Amino acid sequence: MYVKICGLREAVHVDVAVDAGASAVGVVMNRTSSRRATDDEAAAVVDAAAGRVDTVLVVNDMPAADAAVTARRLGFDVLQLHGSAYGPAEFAAALAVVPRVWRATSLTPATSLDVGALGEELLLLDSPRPGSGEQWDSSVLATGAPLGQWLLAGGLAPDNVADAVRSVQPWGVDVSSGVESAPGRKEAALVSAFVRAALTA
Repeated sequence: MYVKICGLREAVHVDVAVDAGASAVGVVMNRTSSRRATDDEAAAVVDAAAGRVDTVLVVNDMPAADAAVTARRLGFDVLQLHGSAYGPAEFAAALAVVPRVWRATSLTPATSLDVGALGEELLLLDSPRPGSGEQWDSSVLATGAPLGQWLLAGGLAPDNVADAVRSVQPWGVDVSSGVESAPGRKEAALVSAFVRAALTA
């Protein structure tokens, strides 16, 4: 089970995630996000995580090519393009700069569940309001989940992630607000409990 702890802004939280057994840490650099990290904060997280877990730059309102350049400049392993605004041309532009790009989107009738449809390495399925912590009915995936590497996100927390994993059987899970006391402020006990619940489901 691949576990990503997202929305980090402080290097100390990398140690919390790594010690808990997470597979990846994410840094949000959306212009409008309450979890938005500065370049210095992002670089500190990347430096703290280097060689221990995957580091993921998450964007939803930055041109894909610019985001890819930012990911390369700051040393991220992965660029996550979040939202339906990123289509084939945007993924092509990003992949021309960085080798690992993930596609993150909410589930709609138009959503392609074909992992790799836009050249992405991995697909992440999120709630209609990403980063809100709102739960959504992921049970619809129980009979029609993607094949391959995909992450379930949106409204997950230590007390519900095990049920979600057993119900939908994703390749991995992603959490942000579900392990926070405030946007961007991770709680070590919640991170540990989340990872443990996900890994033992």
